[in-house]
Amino acid sequence: MDAGSFRGFNGASRRDLRGYLTLLEQRGQLRRITAPVDPDLELAAIADRVLSAGGPALLFENVIGSTMPVAVNLLGTQERVLWSMGMERPEELEALGERLALLQQPRPPKGLQEAARFGGLLWDLVKARPDLDLTPPCHQQVFKGDQVNLDALPLLRPWPGDAGGIITLGLVITKDPETGTPNVGVYRLQRQSINTMTVHWLSVRGGARHLRKAAALGKPLEIAIAIGVHPLLVMAAATPIPVQLSEWLFAGLYAGEGVRLAKCKTVNLEVPSHSELVLEGTITPGEELADGPFGDHMGFYGGVEASPLVRFQCVTQRRDPIYFTTFSGRPPKEDAMLAIALNRIYTPILRQQIPEIVDFFLPMEGLSYKLAVIAIDKAYPGQARRAAMAFWSALPQFTYTKFVVVVDQSINIRDPRQVIWAISAQVDPQRDLFVLENTPFDSLDFASERLGLGGRLAIDATTKIGPEKRHPWGEPLRRPAELEARLDARWQELGLADVGQNQPDPALFGYTLEHVLERLANLR
Repeated sequence: MDAGSFRGFNGASRRDLRGYLTLLEQRGQLRRITAPVDPDLELAAIADRVLSAGGPALLFENVIGSTMPVAVNLLGTQERVLWSMGMERPEELEALGERLALLQQPRPPKGLQEAARFGGLLWDLVKARPDLDLTPPCHQQVFKGDQVNLDALPLLRPWPGDAGGIITLGLVITKDPETGTPNVGVYRLQRQSINTMTVHWLSVRGGARHLRKAAALGKPLEIAIAIGVHPLLVMAAATPIPVQLSEWLFAGLYAGEGVRLAKCKTVNLEVPSHSELVLEGTITPGEELADGPFGDHMGFYGGVEASPLVRFQCVTQRRDPIYFTTFSGRPPKEDAMLAIALNRIYTPILRQQIPEIVDFFLPMEGLSYKLAVIAIDKAYPGQARRAAMAFWSALPQFTYTKFVVVVDQSINIRDPRQVIWAISAQVDPQRDLFVLENTPFDSLDFASERLGLGGRLAIDATTKIGPEKRHPWGEPLRRPAELEARLDARWQELGLADVGQNQPDPALFGYTLEHVLERLANLR
């Protein structure tokens, strides 16, 4: 894909979950498990071992207690995340981000070249409009009222202390009661009874905003859960977009063509027509039940919270539906792989809002959002602190970033050796640490003294200039460019052609060389 195009659902691998599974199988990246497996603890434990070894996607075809096969670990490697988006190279993600950045903060074009880019984006928006499928596959089977039975779903319970079975990769769809704009998010749901579940969403998320508006109007909130969609739609739902923009239009921009939607049977909502399974229900404002505890991405069990109760009155599904799911826990997990890909997409969006940022990275080992490393083109004193402040407020996803390390643009922020050198060589803790106290924070972060309220730390690891330093700074060690070029030309003559040349990025997609070697060893 070139920098100015988007790929569509062109071909079986792009239309639905089944097409993507076919693509993975054709590329040797899908393993079918026919032995009986229990969705209570056992299935997630098997998938976790395979994911940690960099192994293939899994399709469990004999799940105890359900007739539905379970697909998991579909996005367990960066390679498979790229394939889900119709891409082959990581650089294509940033090209996509450059296009999407125009929607985040549009401005009048400067010159003919920028005007052409805007014109291309407008045409992409036209192509991205969703359309209606009058014979949707997700309506092949319909169950209403007393026929609704959540026990037919192979809900995973990944960890021993989890409170019950959960849905993790369903698209949770609601609509603004005032404007009618839909919100599509990915939130955890816990089974409460044969026809009810609680939904766990943060107060800043779109679904929670819609519920507050419904409560103010004295109305129930309609909700639909679409399970088993093409992974591309999961990526689109996880990307930060302007509040007024429909996620369906945004997903169409990702895909290069409009998402095919189907009208729900009992609620005024639309869902992807290729969904394997759709749950339709309502939330009565104020009706809540205890939700949790569950193992989360921090590596601990979360707390118990009162969460909105969803009452389902209808289930629609394809014939012989496939259940698509994942689970949380300490990285590496699928959500961390998604976050690394989104990191690449965010970069151009972030650069547009904070021009001095050259690059940024959210290491998987930092839980994909708790620690950020940003490289800036430093031009004046105090700029590193300004960049950190701007980063925290740039996108909702960065609200809960606890640590920001700011380095010079000469540092490869994906190489932990260079970042650690910058901190060790460029930082004086009494001058270069900047703490914000008592800021709104992630309630799952148990390191905070008070849950929901915590501090943030910025580390200025840039070269100090002007009034930032009170004494001369050492001259950096460099070799002449002419010498380096001469050595390049003589490398083969020296008999060293296989040493030190064309080495891969030591932290490509967030993995150090040690990670890669360990994974390869586990696959032998």
